[in-house]
Amino acid sequence: MKLIGEILKETCSLSEDLLSDALKEQEEKGGRWGEILVRSGAITEEDLLKALSAQFGMPYVKTLPRDIREEDDYIKTVPIQYLKRNKICPIGGPGEARVALNDPLLFQPVDDLRIILGLDRIEPVLTTNAEILSAINRAYDLSKDSPEQFVHDMDEEDSDSIISEIEETADLLDDTSDAPIIKLVNLTLSQAVKAHASDIHIEPYQTELQIRYRVDGILYNKLSLPKRIQSTLISRIKIMAKLNIAEKRLPQDGRIEIKIAAKNIDIRVSTIPTTFGERLVLRLLDKAGMILDMEEVGLVKENLRTLKHIITAPHGILLVTGPTGSGKTTTLYAALSTLNNPDINIMTIEDPVEYQIDGISQIQVNPKIDLTFARGLRSIVRQDPDVILVGEIRDTETAQIAVQSSLTGHLVFSTLHTNDAASAVTRLIDMGIEPFLITSSVIAIVAQRLVRVICDQCKEGYVPPDESLQNLDIDGWEMLRGNTLYRGKGCDSCLNTGYRGRVGIFEVMMMNEDLKTLILRTSDAGLIKKEAALHGMATLARDGVQKVLEGITTLEEVIRVTR
Repeated sequence: MKLIGEILKETCSLSEDLLSDALKEQEEKGGRWGEILVRSGAITEEDLLKALSAQFGMPYVKTLPRDIREEDDYIKTVPIQYLKRNKICPIGGPGEARVALNDPLLFQPVDDLRIILGLDRIEPVLTTNAEILSAINRAYDLSKDSPEQFVHDMDEEDSDSIISEIEETADLLDDTSDAPIIKLVNLTLSQAVKAHASDIHIEPYQTELQIRYRVDGILYNKLSLPKRIQSTLISRIKIMAKLNIAEKRLPQDGRIEIKIAAKNIDIRVSTIPTTFGERLVLRLLDKAGMILDMEEVGLVKENLRTLKHIITAPHGILLVTGPTGSGKTTTLYAALSTLNNPDINIMTIEDPVEYQIDGISQIQVNPKIDLTFARGLRSIVRQDPDVILVGEIRDTETAQIAVQSSLTGHLVFSTLHTNDAASAVTRLIDMGIEPFLITSSVIAIVAQRLVRVICDQCKEGYVPPDESLQNLDIDGWEMLRGNTLYRGKGCDSCLNTGYRGRVGIFEVMMMNEDLKTLILRTSDAGLIKKEAALHGMATLARDGVQKVLEGITTLEEVIRVTR
């Protein structure tokens, strides 16, 4: 058998120095030679596996099968913990007996697996750790279970003992509890994560309990459950969120931290009493969610250039406006990540802290101990910050402190709930901020919405008739005349919606001298918007029409979010 070092030297062109350094580390600290080279960055895991494939005569596969078939019945007999611990996973269809592994020397676990599955022989193949864990999680995903079966299995008389089982496992997919209500809640959460849902709505009605998921901003009916399990299901979720299950008359807020298929998910739970019982909304936040770059949020080149210039200002206020769930915080995080470097002190106060960013000090609002936006912001200013992010300007006090902070040499980012950029000025004046302070402190206002992106798998082109375009009451419709537009037909990849994912549309209103003069005279949002348009501001609708022309979204989506 050829030595692994010789194979790696040939396939990866490793120098003698690297090989001798790895050998020296092996002698001092132990461990395997190949793994030491991977850790040092000299080779990749794939390089090592290809070399081991040549050494042991085992096939190397880059990706494992994505589909989970009915014949993959090993999930009923092999504990998921056993596979994860040994990093092995059975693969293959009928007539095949193969196992994916990362270490060709795992003879004993593979042989044990062969005996458990009742096979005469089993063929090992090599693949990466990540691919094995992904295949295990896909196979053991609770989506193969039926919600109706869990409901059928539930025994109302035993509900108290079921509710008391509140110990959580490290990963929901590892949960081996037999209690149907626990399985049902786990299933609801895991399927929501799998569908990339942002919210789960649990709504009680007179004769049923309705569960809906919000995916890409749109609510979809998911489950209709019998009324009799309402109390047990809601109690289970309230216990997970550490809420008072005896209090059903007052609204409550809590939080659940779970892991699903190695993804850390933070869930904010809100309950409110209704006529037919407590209504729950669960907001799902992926803690490992990627912070987008400014290039990725959907800004056109001109707006991107403008915003990049704005965020390098030494002081002033940048406001991002829009309704709840329009991506305001994501845009501001993208700006912060662009600025984030060791020579700048960036501090934030948020409710809640949605994403953790290394190098930035983030404060969580806590009304229970009177840590409000205003109080936190007043303390942040004494921490010598260069850039401050205020999650939301909700009241006059917060607005006043934000303005004063910007006037004393700080760059302040914040959000407001208004319909467009011009309305933000009206809102600030309504809060009691003097117009001369607004013109002195605010450097730009960005309004944004999220539109759904056409699914790449079922995208098709069409040319709309001129008559239908002429009837549109939307800014920029004339740009569409005679052009090919796109839409999604609907496929399995996009859950037959024709859309997959979302992107922002923006209007960026820069504060120039003419606008400042107008704001000192009037707070009329319509006049302010007209003046900004004269200076080249593209409205939300016009930016949306541009994205329709580029084949990113549909005309219907732009009309839906801008009307």
